[in-house]
Amino acid sequence: MLNNIALLAAIFLAFCAKAQDVYKLSEIRYEGDLPVKVQPIASDSLASSFIIWISSEVKAHFHAEHTEYVVVLEGSGEMILGDSSRTVKPGDLIYIPSETLHSVQVNADTQMKVLSIQSPEFKGKDRIFLRRPPQK
Repeated sequence: MLNNIALLAAIFLAFCAKAQDVYKLSEIRYEGDLPVKVQPIASDSLASSFIIWISSEVKAHFHAEHTEYVVVLEGSGEMILGDSSRTVKPGDLIYIPSETLHSVQVNADTQMKVLSIQSPEFKGKDRIFLRRPPQK
């Protein structure tokens, strides 16, 4: 399963990047103490990709315009996706439609490392954090 996800990620990056760009996701590392660290990988008008390290959590938010795919590369956590909660671990591919509330809480001593692919291009302005939990 992980090989299929890695292949999907590689195909996507091939479309986003110049022909000479090769990304070895397992070799992209971050050692630090930031709660969340984002490393841009490739971007064009159609999509953007990032490696994200999560030490503790990503607070509840949604993207008004963007669809997002997340591939868990390392670590594990509890993810809220819309109205449901699930454990995510390496090899999982999570599809997050636009306007879908999502968050993640790391549930291990090690940080999570994920590949995030967003379409269309993410310019940093389409992330809407909740100030309080949504009313049901």
